[in-house]
Amino acid sequence: MLDCKFFVNMIKKSFTKRLWISEKIFTDIITISQMTPGLLAVNTSTFVGLQVGEIIGALAATTGCIFCGIIISLALYKFFQTHQKSVYVLEVLNGLKSASLGLIIFASFMIILLALYDSSKFEIDFLSLNWIALLIFLTILIILRKWKPNPIMIIFISGIAGFIFYR
Repeated sequence: MLDCKFFVNMIKKSFTKRLWISEKIFTDIITISQMTPGLLAVNTSTFVGLQVGEIIGALAATTGCIFCGIIISLALYKFFQTHQKSVYVLEVLNGLKSASLGLIIFASFMIILLALYDSSKFEIDFLSLNWIALLIFLTILIILRKWKPNPIMIIFISGIAGFIFYR
């Protein structure tokens, strides 16, 4: 699995080599981009564009960042509309659904491992289990199954529990 830091370092070298921005400003931009809502790539490109070319630079950088995704999405939409009755395309989509499900399950499993064992290794050791995290997880799971509350309430309850047990 590729690390996000690899891409950030690669971009940082490119920007600082071309003297568009300094390394300190780039580090500040990455920090701000991670704190603001939205995609990291869009936020970073907007802030870099703002540093390099003010408002026009921010608009150009943001447009350039999202334009490729829009073009690819429109091309895929057109392709699937044209071939929507093709057996082969339907089978490919079924395969993509299965692959997506597998990726989601794997990501969930990794998050659970990180939360309960503070490690992403597949070594389950009950001595290193974070019992507080397990208690919070099971409590929230029971609340979800029994009363089906609003997800915002679950986030709020989890945040309070985390604040109480981990501060």
